[in-house]
Amino acid sequence: MRPTYRVSIGLEVHVQLTTRTKLFCGCTTSFGATPNTCVCPVCLGYPGAMPVMNREAVRLTLVSGLMLGCSINTFSTFDRKSYFYPDMPKNYQISQFDKPLCLEGGVDIPLPDDGGRRIRLVRIHLEEDVAKSTHEAGWSGVDFNRAGTPLMEIVTQPDMTSADEASAFLTALRQILLYVEVSACNLEEGNMRCDVNVSIRPPGQDPLGTKVEIKNMNTVSGVHDALQYEIARQSEVLDAGGRIVQETRRWDPDNGVTVVMRTKEDAHDYRYFPEPDLLPVVTAADQIEALRRSLPELPAVRRERLARQYGIPGYDAAVLAADRVLADFFEAVAHRCGAGKTASNWIMTDVLRLVAAHGTPVQACALTPDALAELIGLVDARTINALTAKALLEELFLAGGSPTEQVRARGLAQVTDTGALDAWVDAVMQANPKTVADWRAGKQAAAGFLVGQVMKRSHGKADPKVVGRLVAERLAQQNG
Repeated sequence: MRPTYRVSIGLEVHVQLTTRTKLFCGCTTSFGATPNTCVCPVCLGYPGAMPVMNREAVRLTLVSGLMLGCSINTFSTFDRKSYFYPDMPKNYQISQFDKPLCLEGGVDIPLPDDGGRRIRLVRIHLEEDVAKSTHEAGWSGVDFNRAGTPLMEIVTQPDMTSADEASAFLTALRQILLYVEVSACNLEEGNMRCDVNVSIRPPGQDPLGTKVEIKNMNTVSGVHDALQYEIARQSEVLDAGGRIVQETRRWDPDNGVTVVMRTKEDAHDYRYFPEPDLLPVVTAADQIEALRRSLPELPAVRRERLARQYGIPGYDAAVLAADRVLADFFEAVAHRCGAGKTASNWIMTDVLRLVAAHGTPVQACALTPDALAELIGLVDARTINALTAKALLEELFLAGGSPTEQVRARGLAQVTDTGALDAWVDAVMQANPKTVADWRAGKQAAAGFLVGQVMKRSHGKADPKVVGRLVAERLAQQNG
């Protein structure tokens, strides 16, 4: 019988920070520029070019560390990490070795079986990104636009035990980083990438098995699939009496396999030594405390609070809390209209439908929290009906404005006058004798058709509740 191996997974997540300029020079970090146009002697590694620290990159790293529960290293230094590849022409990368900016911390992940657990972090350090290499048939090219971009590396303990847990960790981490706007975390643009370390060992063995690294993963689904394959591959090797080799592999998504790239370097192979051209980063206690006070709630904490404070379902709270801008929008609407559940219903059902239909996120649309709360108030006061409100909502989403002014200027107010409604009901029933006969024959849906015809005749302005009551009364009278 095949043994069930113990799996240990650790991740090294590389996150590009949202700074306007690179880590050690003034070149822009904009994505998609013509290759090798956002460069200078510093990021091209010219002899004698001197690095200058980007203060904002340090701040964003410290904010990330505080959000993730790290302790902050008040005295942090930079080091040279030596290696020889075309994407780093000076043959070393400026990184951090023994004195990183942030230490320890963790990320809580949800798990279906036991509710969740904490994945511990080892450290968070700051480093410069390397250039982008492109390999085609017969040639290779290097684009240095990305070289020198501020890169935050988040290193975990080998606490994850499955591909599902690794996916849950990356999803939770990305959500937290987006909350504090330290990175766009856009996987397609490569500003969140991941190296995966995985090992297996027989039950009862305490020391970790031999580690295999899978490099440069840039999708959560890719990490999941690569881990599933690699765990199965290592299991087959051990089942056959073989030995796992410490090496670096890459994921081939087209064939669904990992492929050997090179044998794995250890830390001593990089020959770290202190960076002589940069001063240490010294962070005072009052600076750390000021950053701590500026932090928002963690997404998981906010999710629980939204459900408790506004009485909305857990699912709604999870969707709203997943996006900080959306959660802020919801809370603003709920405070203004005084009805959290109603605000949630409108946002979950109608606003998010418009977001998907128009490809416009909430922060970019013309709809304001004040306008949505005002619209909800008009429906609650029966000034307009829900049908009119939904049509008006799309206009507000695209063009903005005040719903009250729109209702007044365009004569959209709901008709509740029974005299006008009686006339419309009588006209519809006279125009649809077959439908009336169908209702008498027991087809209850016929009444709904008649209500719809009255709403159509009123151009959607009739009060549907009153219309329904009047139609039911007329039908009862005729039946009698």
